[in-house]
Parts: sequence; C-alpha cells; structure tokens
Amino acid sequence: MIWGASMNKTFKTVSEQVEILKSKGLTINNEEEAKKILLRENYFFLSGYRLLFMQSPSTKNFIPNTTFEELYALFQFDRHIRNIIFKNILIIENNIKSVTSYILSARYGIREEDYLNYKNFTQDHKRKKQVDDLIRKMKRQIRINGGQHLATQHYIQNYGYIPLWIAVKVLSFGIISELFQILKLEEQESIARDFDIEREKLIVYLPILANFRNLCAHEDILYEHKAQRSIEDTKYHILLSIPKTNDEYIYGKNDLFAIIIILKQLLRKEDFFQLMGELEYEIHILSDRLSVISIDKVLDHMGFPKNYGEIVRL
Repeated sequence: MIWGASMNKTFKTVSEQVEILKSKGLTINNEEEAKKILLRENYFFLSGYRLLFMQSPSTKNFIPNTTFEELYALFQFDRHIRNIIFKNILIIENNIKSVTSYILSARYGIREEDYLNYKNFTQDHKRKKQVDDLIRKMKRQIRINGGQHLATQHYIQNYGYIPLWIAVKVLSFGIISELFQILKLEEQESIARDFDIEREKLIVYLPILANFRNLCAHEDILYEHKAQRSIEDTKYHILLSIPKTNDEYIYGKNDLFAIIIILKQLLRKEDFFQLMGELEYEIHILSDRLSVISIDKVLDHMGFPKNYGEIVRL
C-alpha cells in the first residue's frame, strides 16, 4: 500500500507519490529528479526511511524543512553500509564453512553417508528430532543446489558423491549455523579454537550473523535492525563505557553495533580495520548531507555509541 493512501490498495503514479510526500510536509526541490528516484528505487522502500524525520508517529508529518534529498541520503547510506557489512559477513561465512568442513571430513570421511551420519552429532536424545531435521535439510539443499554449481557437478559426474568441503558451497549460512549447534562438544571446541573464541559465543553469534546476512542479501533496512537474540556482555561494552538502562547496555546487544562487536572478534585485524574505515567514511558523508536531524540520531538507531571508532584500537 502506498503510504498515506487509504486502506484500499490503489496504484499511484510517481506524480501522485510526490504529492503524497509534499502533503506530509516533505520539501521537494527537484520534482523531476524525485520522480526518477521514486520510479527506480520504489516508493515503498524509500518511505521506509521516513521515521527518523517524523514529527511524531501519530501525525506522520515530516519535521519542517526536511527535504527529499535528506531522506534519500539516509536511504543511500543504508545501502552502502549494507554492502560493507554483507561482504564482511561473507568472509566469516566462508571461514566457518571451510573450518567446519575440514574438521568433519578429517574425522568422519568425505562421502555424504559418512559426514551426514547421525552418530557424528550430539547424542542427546532430547535433540534427536533437531539432528534428524537438519540432516534432512542438508541433504535436500545439496540435492537441489548441487546441480547449479560447476564444482558440485564435477564431483557428482566424476566421483558420484560431493565431499563436504565442496558441499558447503551450496549450503546456506543458516544451515551451517544450525549445524554448529548439533555438533559434538569436541568438534565445537575445535572450530572455536580456530577463531580464538569460546564455543559458547559462536553458538550465539552464528545465528545472529546469519540473520543479518540474509537481511543484507535481500536489501532490507539494515541500520535500525534488531536481532531476536542478544549477545552477551563483552569487554568492549566495558571499555567503550557504553551506558546502561536497568542494568542492561543500551548499545551493542542485538543491534548493528552487536554485529561490529562480533566481527571484531572473528575477522582478521586488517579486515576489521578496513571495515571500520569504510563505515566511518559513509557516516561522515551522511553527516554532511543531514540538516533537520543529526548524525547522532542515526547512530543511536544503529546502536552505535558516539565513540564507536575506538573499538578498532581495543
């Protein structure tokens, strides 16, 4: 439904979309350019960034003097940081897949019937259904997606099976995240050691990373996204002096800064340094383009403390 329209869904031309925005108090200096952007970017997606510019949720009117350019600047900012976060989560995804496939292949074998044997996973009878369901999902993804990649096709045609180090290519990060949950304790600890992190943290971190990864891949709004699960308090919360409310840190728990804290622990130092440099650049560019709201308001919605950049040196 076009925002501002009635409950009945009706098609609106870009000219009508411009008028709806103007009726809510948005200043549009170049209507022809605005129409091009609305057509190209989709009114619904662009208007999803309006909340920071609202006078109040009830009136849904823009703060006086808010411009279309400022709204679009936030839209572009989110796109740019989404690409930055996405490519770095992909690094972790590839690393986790590589280490996991190496350890399981070395211990259990290279054929599907070897590494997907239910005996290789937790033997907790309460989790038997979880194990069975995941093995079934892995087999289905390998079967369906396996024919779409040259490497998997090569092994199927020449060897009749797909080793795990090849199969992980066609398994989603969500599946790999679930896989880690059902591994035996010794395998979990072995994988965690390769990242110099406690296995308990990886158990929490991987589903959160998978959630943000999928959001980035589908170009949903990133900057204010909150995961359903929170990470534990870390030394970074303490060292950055992140404030608390009701004895809970207000930033870095289930927000975008929580992802930064996770990546700080899992990425190589040089990769993390580059990530933060790219983010700081985009934040600086957005700050210069904002007028009716401050960059601090955006950072607050991102879960970023004002001294967020100090995490690089910690």
